[in-house]
Amino acid sequence: MNAEQVKKSESLLGKGTVDMLMQVHQDALWMLENMGVGCKQPDMLKAFQKFEEDGKAIIYENRVFITEELVKQCLSTIPGVDDFFVPRNSFFIGGTAPYIYDDMTGKGGVMPTPEDVVRIARIAEKNKIVAGMGRGLKLKDEVEQMGIMAENCSKPLYFAVTSDAALERAKQIYENRKNLMIVFCLTRPPLEVNENFSEHFVKVVQAGLPIFVSAMPLAGISAPYCYNGVLAMTHAEVLFGLCVSQLLNPGATCIHAGFPTVADPRIEYNPNYGLISHNLLNILMAHLNLMLDIPTFQSGGTTHEEHVTEKALVDSRIGQALCLKYGVHMIRHPFAFLRYLIDFSFAKLEKALEMAEEITPADAPEVEMPLYDERGMEAVTRRGLGMYMDDELTTANLGKVFVD
Repeated sequence: MNAEQVKKSESLLGKGTVDMLMQVHQDALWMLENMGVGCKQPDMLKAFQKFEEDGKAIIYENRVFITEELVKQCLSTIPGVDDFFVPRNSFFIGGTAPYIYDDMTGKGGVMPTPEDVVRIARIAEKNKIVAGMGRGLKLKDEVEQMGIMAENCSKPLYFAVTSDAALERAKQIYENRKNLMIVFCLTRPPLEVNENFSEHFVKVVQAGLPIFVSAMPLAGISAPYCYNGVLAMTHAEVLFGLCVSQLLNPGATCIHAGFPTVADPRIEYNPNYGLISHNLLNILMAHLNLMLDIPTFQSGGTTHEEHVTEKALVDSRIGQALCLKYGVHMIRHPFAFLRYLIDFSFAKLEKALEMAEEITPADAPEVEMPLYDERGMEAVTRRGLGMYMDDELTTANLGKVFVD
């Protein structure tokens, strides 16, 4: 643990909440050691097999069980926050929307074009509030999209690699500029490697490119319905990816991009990115990682509005202000996205950037910092690798946690 950051986090969050985060880390370690992660990728399995003899890892029926000792060993080789190329409290035009929101007609679902990506990159390049950019929109040709981003924005970038051609292009860009991150959502619930991406994850790590490991358990669906429960499940999934990266390429640059999310029963248990609780969850995830001295990239400033309403802009303001008040490392999604991160609005992007120049920590609302809820791990031991919608903790906590 970074002792200086622990003190800073205690001053901002309170000792009780920091104690909760310390226990979240222990709970995630328990999950990795006792529940394991389903994995079939041969290179990953081979990396863990080397540690079976001394008992640091066990592979049984295509599940990898990892001890605390091995996790600690892996975390010790990750370059720390101060060595990373993005400073703290940085906001990105990030995320990957499949569609454009037509700001003239007020309708979404418009297919993006390369010109749209050029526009995003140029806005990111010229705006001092923007620290860097992800794709923003998803083009069919990921190689073309990488080139557009690199040619029009010199700031830190992140994008996905899902083909050998994309990997070669990413390596070319990385040779010319080192401020690059490759994003992978390596796992899917419940604690399973997403084998659609595992092979390219291995290739990217072996190539020495910085890895951005994302995971998005949903409280009330794939994780317990309490703060520490969903944080621990998110942390466990990302820790697995971080361990894989360090075993394959010790010292590789890694970013913990855990993205804890709330399934809202009021909207048929779909994710609600507009909750103040969503921002707080991601801020807490960032603090745990900062205390562990791991570069960290979370979500904030998002909305559940379908259109560019005044509330959508207020949601953006509140989220950014909370991040500034309590401190984060990197934040994605704060400017342009609408409900479910499906539509990207240029009008919202421009308005949110204008607001961001004036937002201060004083604009953040008061929030009640959560303490450790022992029922979270009780739910994990009760449900195992199952789902949590009908779990007794979910029904007990509805309307009491994760509120507006």
